Amino acid sequence: MRSVAINIGANTNEPGFRGPIFADGSFEYIPIPESASTRDDVFVPAYADLDLETDISDVARTPVHLDPTFSGVHGSTTYTYGDPHGIKASPLLALEAGDYVFFYATLSVDAVDDPAAWITPEWGAYVIGHFRLADNPVDAADGLTEAERSRFEHNAHLKRDPFDARVLLNGDEDESKLYEVAVPLSSPTAGVDANRLVTELSSDSGKGPWWRRPMRFDRTGTEHLLEIESNEERMRILE
Repeated sequence: MRSVAINIGANTNEPGFRGPIFADGSFEYIPIPESASTRDDVFVPAYADLDLETDISDVARTPVHLDPTFSGVHGSTTYTYGDPHGIKASPLLALEAGDYVFFYATLSVDAVDDPAAWITPEWGAYVIGHFRLADNPVDAADGLTEAERSRFEHNAHLKRDPFDARVLLNGDEDESKLYEVAVPLSSPTAGVDANRLVTELSSDSGKGPWWRRPMRFDRTGTEHLLEIESNEERMRILE
């Protein structure tokens, strides 16, 4: 068992703000805007169509690139993810059914008092969900079969015209989820400083803009991430 962690979600470049993290570690998953042409025969949601508490009035009518999808979140009914970029596709294609993909985002602290001690001031990187792969990743370099198109029909990359994903992932319905409480990858002092989940357990050095890069985890690292997600005493486990 192994895993890869991939950066997703709203950021200061797209659409110009990060999703919020609240005092108790809960958060909102806000996707990036859709930057490509999409098909006329499919529904592409705008920010106003999402179930958000965050004020998105400035981009309310902007279409979103809702990827990954988490069943039961923002109208999604499946767990899928696609990516056109080789730097992410390559490590993802090395995974197999039963392996994990963790999704992390940079989140900004909401204007509240007394946040949990493990929440990074201003902003930090946090794991917000995971898939356990139901199938081997689909290498989409040469296109898709009809069965694959049907399986991933609600993924944002199949709504693009033309279809552009290099890899597609299908999460197991029973073992994939969007978290209720985020798992920190940044230190409790600064968002740019990686904690030991990154520096000791992942393939990444934690130097430079590590919060934008894919990270590989072996079995030990994967199990540790899963353990932290299921335990509210995050600071104790991270010590």
